Amino acid sequence: MTMQSQPRPMPAPKAPQRDMIPKPLLLAMLALVIASLIVVTYGAVSGRDHVGMPKTATILQERTIILKGGGAQAVTVLDANGAPLMDLPHGGFITVIQNGMERARLTAGVDKMLPVRIVEFANGRLTAMDDYTGWSVELGAFGSDNRAAFERLMSQK
Repeated sequence: MTMQSQPRPMPAPKAPQRDMIPKPLLLAMLALVIASLIVVTYGAVSGRDHVGMPKTATILQERTIILKGGGAQAVTVLDANGAPLMDLPHGGFITVIQNGMERARLTAGVDKMLPVRIVEFANGRLTAMDDYTGWSVELGAFGSDNRAAFERLMSQK
């Protein structure tokens, strides 16, 4: 005796479910955008001083150096005339700064072998400044050990 299976009826197609973001969440996101625009517009129109910007100070000393990358970790530090100051196979933080500067110069279309200034200010700031792209970095913001690497550069003859 053979059993013949009867075809199963096809289930009715389900109505497509709409993925919806709750309306209160959408309103909150809109309110956040509007509040951000109001704050930024107020700051721009009022002429309010920028907050979080380093205070200007007189320059105590500065040194012009060239940072030459040598792979993922290596960096060579040259003086302004191209004479080697340091050849570091594992440059650590100096390599990080060299990579950041090189990226800024690549984006701006500037030669990566141009010099960069290391500037010490009277208020204690130590800054790497690239006059060719406007890029700069506060070296003390990355901790005292990282800052010390550039302080050693400042003291080398």
